Amino acid sequence: MTTTSSRSAQAPHEPEAGAPIHGPSGALEIRPFDAPVGAEVIGLDLSRPLGAADFERIHRAHLDHHVLVFRDQRITPEQHIAFSRRFGPLQIHVLHQFQLAGHPEMLIVSNILENGQPIGLGDAGHFWHSDLSYKEKPSLGSLLHAQELPAEGGDTLFANMHLAWDTLPAHLRDAVEGRSAEHTYLAKYAELQKRSPWRPNLSTQQIAQVEPVVHPIVRTHPETGRKALFVSEHFTTRVIGLPEDESQALLAALFAHSVRPEHIYRHRWREHDLVFWDNRSLMHLAAGTPDHLRRKLYRTTIEGDVPF
Repeated sequence: MTTTSSRSAQAPHEPEAGAPIHGPSGALEIRPFDAPVGAEVIGLDLSRPLGAADFERIHRAHLDHHVLVFRDQRITPEQHIAFSRRFGPLQIHVLHQFQLAGHPEMLIVSNILENGQPIGLGDAGHFWHSDLSYKEKPSLGSLLHAQELPAEGGDTLFANMHLAWDTLPAHLRDAVEGRSAEHTYLAKYAELQKRSPWRPNLSTQQIAQVEPVVHPIVRTHPETGRKALFVSEHFTTRVIGLPEDESQALLAALFAHSVRPEHIYRHRWREHDLVFWDNRSLMHLAAGTPDHLRRKLYRTTIEGDVPF
């Protein structure tokens, strides 16, 4: 299936390297993109032990730039998981059918069919979203590692939700002040099931893992103190305390504003890229892969805090 969105046709910023920031040894660089978010990490091989000083620089860069791109990372799933765990506990996705064998923390994101059956979640990212916003403790961040890439397509778009808040018109700021919204994993699940083979029927136990939660519409980043919009077209269903028509109108306005072209960075994948993004600061979208081209990536997700 091709994963698309009407908003993916926008022309977001492309990554052009800016002035590098050199580490103490001169080997590690954080090179910001000419884009609303994102930076490339240069001179780091994650298959080797990462010292405390370099880890702190990566942590700081992640907070500053919200998306970090590590090129040509020829790491094993075990190394991917170990690096991810340095930022916090890992979350296990509700779709256990698509776990990497022996590694329940690893979700396979793939459009590949084997013996007529999907090996991974082929329509992941079909709608704009922040990973696991439907959990009581949504994700801090996600790390996605390219295993097999298509010759065309397969880009991922990231929208800066701090910028979305900073540029929100006054009337919308007034409308969301102090309000909360409901998030649920099941919001568009039936719709996605009708479109593709990637969404299995959920068991009673799986449904119990994704009961609806309520989060503030504007959240404060627990590490930087910056405010960000925290709603998405995929998982946010209603504004608490508003009539249905007003709720849907307000959410539609927030969704549209959040993904304005000037808020977006488009990542064009290269072989063995590892991309690490902050779900507290961003939404993301899969721009789409042609049906006949294979795509496979491995994803870990780090547990965050209860939004406030």
